[in-house]
Amino acid sequence: MSEIIIMSDPRVSAIPVEESGEPLVDLRAYPELLLDRRLADPAGAYAHLRQGLAERLLAAQKLLPHGLRFLVVEGYRPYTLQEQYFTAYAGRLRDANPDWPEDHLYVQTSRSLSPPHIAPHVCGAAVDLTLCTAAGDELPMGTEVNASPEESDDACYTAAANVSAEARANREILSSALTGAGFVNYPTEWWHWSYGDRYWALNTGAAAARYAHVNLLPTD
Repeated sequence: MSEIIIMSDPRVSAIPVEESGEPLVDLRAYPELLLDRRLADPAGAYAHLRQGLAERLLAAQKLLPHGLRFLVVEGYRPYTLQEQYFTAYAGRLRDANPDWPEDHLYVQTSRSLSPPHIAPHVCGAAVDLTLCTAAGDELPMGTEVNASPEESDDACYTAAANVSAEARANREILSSALTGAGFVNYPTEWWHWSYGDRYWALNTGAAAARYAHVNLLPTD
């Protein structure tokens, strides 16, 4: 198995960022895309992505087999929410593993949640999604979206062996379409795909990331 680079790896944060200025767009304005509301927030932040990602997502969906489509769970995530998620998860791991040193805790936490300062979701550069039928019925993927390594016995890893043949095949369908449109996967989370962020740059050899942290301004 090839090396899995975790988000906390210094090689990720060392990537420079050359902000493109590309706006966030609301995916709810794209009738071709189906959005799930399990992580919906009052401001609708979850439904936003950088415009380039929205276009790539549409292109990727066209690469899916007939009768399948994406079900988008979450796109943009405000910095404060990312910080809240990271801190809470680190706290749960600390409680369960009181002997872990803080540096090891930081690494283990970043298997499931990116440290806020480099988080692709905070840049509008990552999308969490799964596959569904044209009617909106989710396909078996081996775990729920956002399952942690602890609760899934590492089955959340994209290449995990402890999932059914059907789930593995569905993950391959998802991966083929998204990689075909230029996205990269975070290998500890089969559902997490990004483009233009530092993790994408490191994995593709790009000289710099295209998207920095961005704020979703409220509309009147």
